[in-house]
Amino acid sequence: MGQDQTKQQIEKGLQLYQSNQTEKALQVWTKLLEKSSDLVGRFRVLGCLVTAHSEMGRYKEMLKFAVVQIDTARSLEDANFLLESYLNLARSNEKLCEFHKTISYCKTCLGLPGTRAGAQLGGQVSLSMGNAFLGLSLFQKALESFEKALRYAHNNDDTMLECRVCCSLGSFYAQVKDYEKALFFPCKAAELVNDYGKGWSLKYRAMSQYHMAVAYRLLGHLGSAMECCEESMKIALQHGDRPLQALCLLCFADIHRSRGDLETAFPRYDSAMSIMTEIGNRLGQVQVLLGVAKCWVARKALDKALDAIERAQDLAEEVGNKVRPDSVSGAGVKSPGEAGQLLTNTDLVSSPPPALLSPRAQLSQLKLHCLSESIYRSKGLQRELRAHVVRFHECVEETELYCGLCGESIGERNSRLQALPCSHIFHLR
Repeated sequence: MGQDQTKQQIEKGLQLYQSNQTEKALQVWTKLLEKSSDLVGRFRVLGCLVTAHSEMGRYKEMLKFAVVQIDTARSLEDANFLLESYLNLARSNEKLCEFHKTISYCKTCLGLPGTRAGAQLGGQVSLSMGNAFLGLSLFQKALESFEKALRYAHNNDDTMLECRVCCSLGSFYAQVKDYEKALFFPCKAAELVNDYGKGWSLKYRAMSQYHMAVAYRLLGHLGSAMECCEESMKIALQHGDRPLQALCLLCFADIHRSRGDLETAFPRYDSAMSIMTEIGNRLGQVQVLLGVAKCWVARKALDKALDAIERAQDLAEEVGNKVRPDSVSGAGVKSPGEAGQLLTNTDLVSSPPPALLSPRAQLSQLKLHCLSESIYRSKGLQRELRAHVVRFHECVEETELYCGLCGESIGERNSRLQALPCSHIFHLR
């Protein structure tokens, strides 16, 4: 199949995909991949397949197509194609909560010199790296990456990228408990959608509404939270966006728990857990189990709460493992050829993990220790209580969640925060 036919089939698939005929679009692209001998066309088809599987939550399939795309990029011997394919590989690992691998592949992208795509995709690389750092609770590095992505967006008038960064910043400030900023940034994203998003995918509106719902719930504005979450869920269902459906279900459950309606919260936690297990969102599973544990605590079923916490702790430790700095691939890549020799296809998908340091304390682990502490205090078990108090303070130190001015911990309660140019954060007061 020649270049013109390949282009026509790619367009046909895109039209089907944009009209929500996803399976038909996938059939067109998969058939095209089997028949086309045009390398550039194959590269573009693989990019479509990566994006489609990402939005459907089929992250393992997304990863497989990203690996094949890298192989195609090597055959093209063009650093621009390599950059795009390594970014897709980084995103695939980010979705699977393999955050250390995401950071590694983002560094590979940044190590590719003189690419035309660098100006266009550099902000997206920084955003993906920021999301990975946030997943590992490396807050200063996450904020540095988000601010770098925001500069790319402003310098290139990329309002779509700015919208995505604002949503990630909303998530960042929700985690460190500056709820004012947690609401401000997704509201800014919603403004961008209203002002510039006439031709954008509805997923941008859905994404901003979801993050607004999370912030409203944290602020106690449960009616507004429910309204935003319902709008986000409506779009997610319309487009078959399984990952966003899971997040909305978790948000619904949290809203009902905040209202004290545990009977309604539990089935929504179960539904969110089912989807997140299916798609491989382990960090999301931790958040679900944390919510379930809080429900059991409210019902005074403390042993059931501890069981949920134990399951969450195991998942959090899996996600928190860090790779040794000297094992990070992609550092110091000098040329496209050198980058192409970094890893084979087998290495990219199924290589054993490099040597691991002790697990990085994540914010989720800190929350789990805090909840465990309150449970053991209620049960009067002093030995277990002391153990979790000690581990809680160790987590605060490891995540560097304390103010350099007043010395108090950050993220313990809702507080207005200020970031320095070096991306250190401190209490505004």
